[in-house]
Amino acid sequence: MKSKIKATLINKKLLYWIGGIIIAGILFLLLLDKVVMPAYTNYNEGLTVPNVSQLSLDDAQKKLTEYGLRYEVADRRSNEAYPANYVIDQTPAAAKIVKPDRKVYLTVNTEANPTVAVPKVVGLSKRNAIIQLQNSGLKVGTISKESSRFKSSVLRQSAPPQTVVPEGTVIDLTVSDGLGEKMVIIPDLKGLQLAEGQQKLKELGLRVEEIKFRPTSGVAPNTILEYRPNRDRLLEGETLILIVSEQTGEAEQS
Repeated sequence: MKSKIKATLINKKLLYWIGGIIIAGILFLLLLDKVVMPAYTNYNEGLTVPNVSQLSLDDAQKKLTEYGLRYEVADRRSNEAYPANYVIDQTPAAAKIVKPDRKVYLTVNTEANPTVAVPKVVGLSKRNAIIQLQNSGLKVGTISKESSRFKSSVLRQSAPPQTVVPEGTVIDLTVSDGLGEKMVIIPDLKGLQLAEGQQKLKELGLRVEEIKFRPTSGVAPNTILEYRPNRDRLLEGETLILIVSEQTGEAEQS
């Protein structure tokens, strides 16, 4: 009998002990959720990000510090609409709600846009030309094709080599399409109007290198008088010089 009573008391104590642990655990979780974590994360506490765009970097720094925020210059760009060392963009944007001590990233206007010398890429492959231009801080723009013997070789660039331009300037390239192995018959261009002659040459894959004007009487202006080289056939992609009529001084005076 005594042993049964003793066993019952031990079981009750064990249950009380387990129940106490469970209650203590629940209280701890409630304390962690309602008190500790909100205090740690500044729950229900936020700051409105001020607008520091169009302010000098010094003024932007002071304003952000007054609001309890930090700052970092993330990028520098050139913008002619702003003075040097003025903020032209910010992240997070103005009016956003953030936690205290949040860092605001600023884009600041540079004093001057850096300049670079354009490298010579004529004669290089298209791939190497693009790499050289990009390594020089330039951008590759339109890549057009013309008939020439060496496929993917750069024939022309829009800015001459060693020209000093702002960093980021766009350079257009003219690249060979490798069709210069074909012989084409030159049509009779004499007597044609300049625009018509140019169109015929373009259709054949030939190019006009230069147009020279010659004062001529009795012939309508812009009429092709002759061309050089004066051959029957040329390789596709080769160039011609056109001699074109223009009004003489006597015709102009009359």
